[in-house]
Amino acid sequence: MLKLENISFEVENEKEILKDVNLTIEKGKFIAITGPNGGGKSTLARIISGVLKPTKGKITFYGEDITDLSITDRAQRGISFGFQQPVRFKGITVHDLINIAKGEDLSVMDASHFLSEVGLCAKDYIHRELNDGLSGGEIKRIEIATIIARNTKLSILDEPEAGIDLWSFNHLIEVFMKMHQSKENSIVIISHQERILDVADEIIAMVDGAIVKRGAKESVLPELLHCEDPKNCLYCQDILEA
Repeated sequence: MLKLENISFEVENEKEILKDVNLTIEKGKFIAITGPNGGGKSTLARIISGVLKPTKGKITFYGEDITDLSITDRAQRGISFGFQQPVRFKGITVHDLINIAKGEDLSVMDASHFLSEVGLCAKDYIHRELNDGLSGGEIKRIEIATIIARNTKLSILDEPEAGIDLWSFNHLIEVFMKMHQSKENSIVIISHQERILDVADEIIAMVDGAIVKRGAKESVLPELLHCEDPKNCLYCQDILEA
């Protein structure tokens, strides 16, 4: 479905952020990307979505070369991206945003369904403007609601747990699992949270701009931590039990 070939990204006068990344994501898969801060995870997500253009390499989506396509063009082809810090649009209500995402003029009842999916009481949010004092966690959940409304072939979420309380986070885990029930669509989540890693089909570990490991949690995290004996390592256990 999605294929990245020799993807590199560097900023002028700075180090190479991504280094010859090769990655294939199959249809219907739930992939979690983890690793230390500064490892290139968010940059990779932005390159897949079209926010950034790679310095080198090729990206194909269902056989089409999308390397030079904009984020808008990629969205039209079925790629959604949830920002780590969602954008706030002045003058646009939550109802408007869901309509835009869905591509239809939904009734309040139909639009409210997507807010309920992410644990928000629709009557408190559906008519509010996005810049009307909403918290970071509320904006994040509204953005995820729009991704659910779009029902895209590939959904990419950058640290969706950021700014969200424990109850909301637990609800989001259920949302991700429900999204994953559709074997036609794929999900890629950037996260450090073990509960997200647990429900993913595969984990990809990134360090210093390169993929160092891909597989199940038990095989990936010890590699990431450079640990010879994860079962008896207190640091590994802290991560595994987080």
